[in-house]
Amino acid sequence: MHLRPVTIGARERDMGKVTTAAIFVLFAGGLSMASADVRLPSIVGDNMVLQREMQAPIWGWASPGEAVTVTVARQRKTATAGADGRWTVRLDPMKAGGPFEMTVAGENLIRIANVLVGEVWIASGQSNMQMRVREVYDAEKEMASATYPRIRLFSVPHIVAHAPQNDVPGEWVECTPETVREFSAVQYFFGRKIHEDLGVPVGLIHDSWSGSLIEPWMTPETLEGIPEAKPLLAAWKKAVSMRGGREKAACEEFEKRSAAWREEYAKAAPGKRPPAPEADEPFDPLTNFQQPSGLYNGMIAPVVPYGIRGALWYQGEGNSERAVQYRAFFPALIADWRRLWGQGDFPFLFVQISSYRKPPAEPYESEWAELREAQAMTLRVPNTGMALSLDVGDANEPHYRNKQAVGTRLALVAEGIVYRKKVEYRGPMYESMAVEGSRIRIAFKYADGGLSARGGELKMFQIAGENRKFVWADAKIDGDTVLVWSDKVAQPAAVRYAWADNALAANLYNKAGLPASTFRTDDWPVSTQGVLVWSGLDRYK
Repeated sequence: MHLRPVTIGARERDMGKVTTAAIFVLFAGGLSMASADVRLPSIVGDNMVLQREMQAPIWGWASPGEAVTVTVARQRKTATAGADGRWTVRLDPMKAGGPFEMTVAGENLIRIANVLVGEVWIASGQSNMQMRVREVYDAEKEMASATYPRIRLFSVPHIVAHAPQNDVPGEWVECTPETVREFSAVQYFFGRKIHEDLGVPVGLIHDSWSGSLIEPWMTPETLEGIPEAKPLLAAWKKAVSMRGGREKAACEEFEKRSAAWREEYAKAAPGKRPPAPEADEPFDPLTNFQQPSGLYNGMIAPVVPYGIRGALWYQGEGNSERAVQYRAFFPALIADWRRLWGQGDFPFLFVQISSYRKPPAEPYESEWAELREAQAMTLRVPNTGMALSLDVGDANEPHYRNKQAVGTRLALVAEGIVYRKKVEYRGPMYESMAVEGSRIRIAFKYADGGLSARGGELKMFQIAGENRKFVWADAKIDGDTVLVWSDKVAQPAAVRYAWADNALAANLYNKAGLPASTFRTDDWPVSTQGVLVWSGLDRYK
């Protein structure tokens, strides 16, 4: 998916991008200490969920040297604010339960009401994670039934910043038909199933941005340590150095309009606030939301180190033109976040990107297939899990509506990996191949219960000889393996499956009803090999 510079128009405003210009200026510099009073970050507040069975951190700010005491559920913890005013306590591990009242006392007293203890998950990514409950199948029915007072929601607004922020506007709310309306559908359906199956409170932190690449979500230190990122970082640096002329003037004019809107917005009463300006935001590398580390600084740093069970990630379409590079970027992001939280190798669960565009008439090189491959490779990282969406996509719309299936599959992965339930949570994964005359036999992992072809004969298998020219192949299930062949290829060398942007016709499943992932048996060069710079920066390469 080739991305264009961020704009502010009807579609982008609907997907939430419009908030950037306003929030960037208001919060980019962080929140300063206005007085000596004890202050808490917004994520520590009424209705929050604390991660159970963990030394959950509670932090905030006070006068340097001021003693601060946190009391909750018969615990009393004290810390002293450092020279920078920051203090942190860690609570003793608690079992699921509540509600509790928490007090934070220093020179002033803060009472935090309706606190629960349970399972907390943060979710991030791009548009398919951001897509709201009101946009999915049966949205009215889903919203009407969303009364779950023990599920709590926290939404991080869109903020891009040049340095890590210490706070972010937001509040925890109980899950109701009204509050769930604008919340991430994938994360909600995930959290609902976890809540119903485990019977414990669930806290969901939503932290995504439609259209975002992966590099804005990483720290500068991590990006600078990835060799494959050097050309990209160099292009951004060049873009910043060349900012000027007509581009600069357009940026300044846009900022004037935005400043006037912010002033009017701040003065207006809730419900009478003016809409964001109807104008295209020029490409400004200093404020563009795709800038390296910009979303980490503005949206991730402020919620670290809030105690979590794990992370959910649904992103990749935006990086598909650089799919091979993603093999380095994605594991690096996981390691980056684990380092930031300091909770060890916490569970990191992700969704493999779906199907989109026209069904293929003939086999071809596919950026989306290459991105799916890069995601599957990331399963080598310990304590990761992948849910598939290959079969629930939409040929005409990248933001497909069946988010119920994906949220449920993610919850299934969590139940298998994290909560140790005896469930099959993985679809068939390619394991090995063997050439048998004019056929190739494919063996799979996670097919112990057997394989099945939904809707008749197997589809979307390709085969090629040493000439590397793939053709559609015949295929049949043979026990826990699949035999693949074509009359056009007498001496086969490689097989590919679901290797297309649109792989909705792919129909290999295991007996648990989970689909097989895109795979290939060859290691031949692919179309995104060597593509290292986002197309939006082509003029700066």
